[in-house]
Amino acid sequence: MKVQAFNPYLPSYEYVPDGEPHVFEGRLYVYGSHDRFNGLGFCLNDYVAWSCPIDDLGEWRYEGVIFKKKDVPPYFSDNTILWAPDVTRGKDGRYYLYFFVGKARPNDNRIRVAVSSSPAGPFTYYGACHYQDGVDLGTRKGELKSFDPAIFIDDDGKIYLYSGFGAPFYNPFIHHGWKSSKKGAMVYELADDMLTVKQGPSYIGVPAESQGTPYEGHGFFEASSLRKLSHHYYFIYSSIQGHELCYAKSDYPDHGFAYGGTLVSIGDIGYQGRLAKQADNYTGNTHGSIVEIGGHYYVFYHRQTNLNQFSRQGCAEEIFCDKEGNFAQVETTSCGLNGGPLQGLGRYEARIACNLSSKNGTKFYSFLRLKSLKKKQPYFTQEGADREENGNQYMANLTSGAWCGFKYFLMDKPSHITLSVRGNGTGRVLLRTSWEGNPVAMITVTPAPTWSDFSADLAPMEGKVALFFTYEGTGHIDFASFTLS
Repeated sequence: MKVQAFNPYLPSYEYVPDGEPHVFEGRLYVYGSHDRFNGLGFCLNDYVAWSCPIDDLGEWRYEGVIFKKKDVPPYFSDNTILWAPDVTRGKDGRYYLYFFVGKARPNDNRIRVAVSSSPAGPFTYYGACHYQDGVDLGTRKGELKSFDPAIFIDDDGKIYLYSGFGAPFYNPFIHHGWKSSKKGAMVYELADDMLTVKQGPSYIGVPAESQGTPYEGHGFFEASSLRKLSHHYYFIYSSIQGHELCYAKSDYPDHGFAYGGTLVSIGDIGYQGRLAKQADNYTGNTHGSIVEIGGHYYVFYHRQTNLNQFSRQGCAEEIFCDKEGNFAQVETTSCGLNGGPLQGLGRYEARIACNLSSKNGTKFYSFLRLKSLKKKQPYFTQEGADREENGNQYMANLTSGAWCGFKYFLMDKPSHITLSVRGNGTGRVLLRTSWEGNPVAMITVTPAPTWSDFSADLAPMEGKVALFFTYEGTGHIDFASFTLS
């Protein structure tokens, strides 16, 4: 029996951003970096993999640790950072994991490769990409940053490696002397050994400095990814905006890419004309790609939690392709991989909200941990460690005027709603199906030091609806779940 799929699509305790989705051996695998909840930086954990059947996108299985940072020679230290990876099935039937290594200081500029006989790993270190003279890619003087590698094998057998870094700013705490390129994304052609550079680098036509071009305002930043759908090549990347994934399209894998548009924004910025100041969720960086399954297309991306950019979780949405092979931006939802709205009955965790905002709007999370935000902003967080036994996620610190949204549900006149909340708040929670409509429920809440239930009757609701909760009152509440009955 199929289970419902939610966003984020992995369990609440799991933090796998930078998701690269691939279908291997009848299953959908997602490979990404691995954040540590409440960590002080990006990608602090070892690589893990998750997979699900292609006919049941809600039934995810943990494949375990597939590659450890200590297996990168020479072992740097526990401060080693395994940045966003990608995986492909080689001509020899084995699976190749491409990744970029960082450490506290300085960063290593090599693209490295591990190999496995199974898409579920474990992977064994294989080597570093290098030029034909044996010099490792990324180590020549003045060489640009070979960041966020993406690997693609075309139908004609040619092997392409994509990378690049187009930061419009320089942060010494993050970049450690990284050299970015105004020309944007780069491509190399590799030999059959999956390591040796035959040609490159060359630029594919997705610039970082985009003023006066069709890419203006959406130039290349990072997160290279390449897919071939039908006879078109799609280059997916994170733009200089940070919060959005964009795409470019070409008839060739290594040049001629034309700007296509935005696929998804964490805060729905750009969707139906929404401005950055109107973002309906807290934003930060994002990274991901697209996959086709059974004639349907999906974009994978990630969101931020815990008031910073370092505890990110994977999300996904169905996207739609027109006859010319173009995609339009889609909104973020709570039911991205579900194939339709969620059932209008049952218990739902608050963590699947796709919209979250204070009374005064949202923020773009910085690289800093600002404790002052905990008093002013609602946010997703969790109790305990980042594994199953302790990873109970919830929505914290809803003060008066704060709101959250869940999209979408298929309703057949549920009559009752129960909220599980705690906090020192005294007031009410208003439930609407649209911002213009009247409340369909008003749930009174009183101070509760532990998780407690508060209920109310519901006005009739039918069909596909969104649910928007707004807290009005004093103090604050934490929000764990709601139940429709």
